[in-house]
Amino acid sequence: MLPGRFSRTFALPWLLLAASLAAAQTTATPHLFFRVTLGSSIGHAESGRVLIFLEAGSGAKQVQANEFHPSATSIAAREVTDLKPGESVDVDVDQTAFPAPFSSLKPGTYEAQAVLDVEHTYAYDGLNPGDLESEVVALPSWTPGSGSEPEFVLNQVVPERKMPDLKMPADVLSAADASTRLADLVSPTLTAFWGRPTHVRAWVVLPPGYADHPHQRYPTVYWTHGFGAILPYDRLSGMLMYQRMAEKKMPPMIWVMLDESLPTGTHEFADSVNDGPWGTALTAEFIPWLEKQYRMDARPSGRFLQGHSSGGWATLQLQINYPQVFGGTWSTSPDPSDFHNFTGPDLYAPHANVYYRPDGTLYPLVRDHGHVIASFKEFAQQEVVLGSYGGQMASFEWVFSPRGPDGRPEQMFDRKTGDVNPAAVAYWHNHWDLANVVKSTWPERGRYLKGKIHLIVGTADTFYLNESAQLFQQVLEGLGADAHFTYRPDRTHMNLYEEHGDRLAMMDEIAAQMYAVARPKAHWKAPAGEDVLGQ
Repeated sequence: MLPGRFSRTFALPWLLLAASLAAAQTTATPHLFFRVTLGSSIGHAESGRVLIFLEAGSGAKQVQANEFHPSATSIAAREVTDLKPGESVDVDVDQTAFPAPFSSLKPGTYEAQAVLDVEHTYAYDGLNPGDLESEVVALPSWTPGSGSEPEFVLNQVVPERKMPDLKMPADVLSAADASTRLADLVSPTLTAFWGRPTHVRAWVVLPPGYADHPHQRYPTVYWTHGFGAILPYDRLSGMLMYQRMAEKKMPPMIWVMLDESLPTGTHEFADSVNDGPWGTALTAEFIPWLEKQYRMDARPSGRFLQGHSSGGWATLQLQINYPQVFGGTWSTSPDPSDFHNFTGPDLYAPHANVYYRPDGTLYPLVRDHGHVIASFKEFAQQEVVLGSYGGQMASFEWVFSPRGPDGRPEQMFDRKTGDVNPAAVAYWHNHWDLANVVKSTWPERGRYLKGKIHLIVGTADTFYLNESAQLFQQVLEGLGADAHFTYRPDRTHMNLYEEHGDRLAMMDEIAAQMYAVARPKAHWKAPAGEDVLGQ
């Protein structure tokens, strides 16, 4: 404790300390500010999140975030409200910035671009129609703090997305288009949860010959997309399924291409305390509604699940939580199914940290075969700057976490330090660690789940998801679940389905296996040379 009265001996060190602090404050480098102006041509006020992207180099037509090489692009952000045409805001590019304050950058040649993320969707799927962009500003021989900071004018409106052309014969394309129909149901359950009309949407793809066989019923596949996809993408995927059926590569089935995107990320068709009861809405409302409209084989042995990545996890949990509704899931590269390995970190370890291994090295998150290209820390901290919701890590929390006192999901880990929140993880374990869910409910669900789980992943998965799958497999083997796990050698998250140059070849074998469950006497087989699963 300090004495009640300073003597000369105590006063001198404190005076010296005060002087040194004052000197540090006067010599500290001031923050950098980049000015952003809403173009006068826009014609109305805009609100949203201003994002500034800066990277080394010259000649780029666009400067944007890169999730696979996060630290290659510096990003700064600021929220704006009712910014009027011609008005400007100064963005502190040292305050909310990734991977570091812009003032710490080395002198060099850079280029930069500003974006106004109007609907706060950039963290989910990048630029969207209606967002605003500036032109790319060149910064040759730029030194931070030199007084030559760039200025941006938001004068370009991002146009509607142009969907990629499907490379298929004109007659098949026309038939696929006619056979792909939007299904849109306002869910009473979700509407009650949110207090506003909430839709379940999907594209229903009818097989070739559907209209010619009015008395025939068809097995149905419920498919859903991965993180970052939206409803228009589902339509294209469904039309590709039609093409493969038309070319006799896949058996005739109805495909339901489900949309699981939300402003918060992907809801995974889970009954989440934050996103709402999407699993209940799907199984108790949407599927019965569809089965009244289309000639679907409305039995568990005629309903199947399939999805990749986040869609793989969604279909895995749907099969586990609704084992009497579905006849099997073929989930590929699913997000972590055993949280003892959450893309590397063990969430249950004492003093768990998702950024740093016990030896202090960074946990990798993204790899290209043996080459690490992004860490968990980079990925998560980039997401913080892009937006507080809609990114992959935040999306996990919206699905898995309990609701916090502020009405938002509790964070599973501290974004600055990487330290894991044990209370949130305990909730994750009890509700959404699929290995634990299966194990704890096996006495009730086991007889309905046995033989229905098929999981396929590459041994070189881009996000290390094969490691969690191996732990899940051990649990299922211990239960005698008769689950089917396939590890495709040297395949990544991106080329898992490919065979002989055909990017979707593995889908043929998956469809054949489904059809064998629904129609065991039909003897459908995928084309020769495509039996890649060996089941």
